Amino acid sequence: MHGNEAVAEGAIAAGCRFYAGYPITPSTEIAEILSGRLPEVGGVFIQMEDEIASMAAVIGASLGGMKAATATSGPGFSLMQENLGFAVASEIPCVIVNVQRVGPSTGLPTKAAQGDVMQARWGTHGDHPIIALCPSSVQEAFTLTVRAFNLAERYRTPVILLMDAIVAQLKEKVELPAQLDVLERPMPTDPPSKYKPFPFTRGEVAPLAPFGREYRYHVTGLLHDEHGFPTEDPDVVNRWWDHMNTKLGAHLDDIVRWEEDRLADAEIAIVAYGASARAAQHAATLARAQGIRAGVFKLQTIWPFPEAAIRTLAQHVPQIVVPEMNLGQVRYEVERLAAGRAQVRGVNRADGLGITPEQIVAALAEARRAS
Repeated sequence: MHGNEAVAEGAIAAGCRFYAGYPITPSTEIAEILSGRLPEVGGVFIQMEDEIASMAAVIGASLGGMKAATATSGPGFSLMQENLGFAVASEIPCVIVNVQRVGPSTGLPTKAAQGDVMQARWGTHGDHPIIALCPSSVQEAFTLTVRAFNLAERYRTPVILLMDAIVAQLKEKVELPAQLDVLERPMPTDPPSKYKPFPFTRGEVAPLAPFGREYRYHVTGLLHDEHGFPTEDPDVVNRWWDHMNTKLGAHLDDIVRWEEDRLADAEIAIVAYGASARAAQHAATLARAQGIRAGVFKLQTIWPFPEAAIRTLAQHVPQIVVPEMNLGQVRYEVERLAAGRAQVRGVNRADGLGITPEQIVAALAEARRAS
C-alpha cells in the first residue's frame, strides 16, 4: 500500500462509517478510496463544498453516533480550526488527517513538509489539550489511524493524524493484523432523565449518547455546565477546565508513545518524527560506522509531547539533534525541556525536499566536535 491507502483502510478497520471532505493535494487519495470503500461497508461518503463544511459535517455525524473522519492538507486544516475548536469544547470524538505540504498559503502543493506541528497544537484559539499522532511508515499510517479512532472514542476528543506527503505517497508492504483492538463507543447506562452529557469528573470521560434519540441534551461551543448549557460562573468554568485537562493529563501513559533505537550507549541522540525519522534511523547507522554512537528517539505521539521522556534523555546525552522539514518547531520543544542540560541543534529545510541521512550525519559530527 501507499500511505494514503493505509490511512483509508485503517479508518475502515477502526469502524469509521462517515467521511466528509474536500479534495486537496496530497491527501486526495484518502477521499477517493473512501468514496468507494465506505458504501461497501454500509458507510457514508460526502464531498462537501469546502473544508469548513467538511469539519461541521464530521461533528454532526459523530454526535449522531457514527465514527467520523476527514482528511486535508495545510490550507484546509487552517480552515477547519474554528470547527475543530468546537469539537474540542463540546467533547466530540472525530479524526482529522493532515497530510502536510509546504506552506504558508498554497505554498508548494505537491511537496512534503512538517510545518503544521504547532498548528496542530495551537491552531484553534484558546487553551485546550489535543492529541496528534505522527506516522513514519506506511505500516504506522495504518496502525496509528486505528489508534487515532480509539483515542478519540476513549477520551471524547478530536485526534489529529499528522502525516507528511513523503509517508502519504510512499509505497511499502503492510501487515494487516488478523485481529485489531478496536474500541467501540460506550453507551450511557443512566436513564435519559439522569444523563449528564458533560459531567466534570476529574480524569474521567462520560459516555456520549447519540444525539436526537431517547437522550436529549444541549450542545454549544460556549463554556457550559454539566448539562451543556452556557455559563459564565467562574466556579463552573474552572471545574470545566480541570475536567478538560485531566481527562488527557491523567492518562499520558496510555496516550503518549515513542520508540527508542540504540539509545542505551548513545553519546548523541536524534529526536525525529514522520519521514524525517526514517532518515534519522539510517543516519544513526552511518554515524556508528564512523565511530559516532548515535541513537534515535522517534516520536509517535507528537501531542501531548513526551516531556518527561525528553527531560530524561537530556540528562543522559550531552547533544541532541532534531531533523525536521520546517524551521525548528519540535526543536523549540526539545530545547525547552533540555533546559541547558543538553545542547540542541536542528537540521532543517522547508524547500519541499526531505531531510537526508547525510545532512543528519554532518550535524552529528559537528555536535561531537562541540561536546
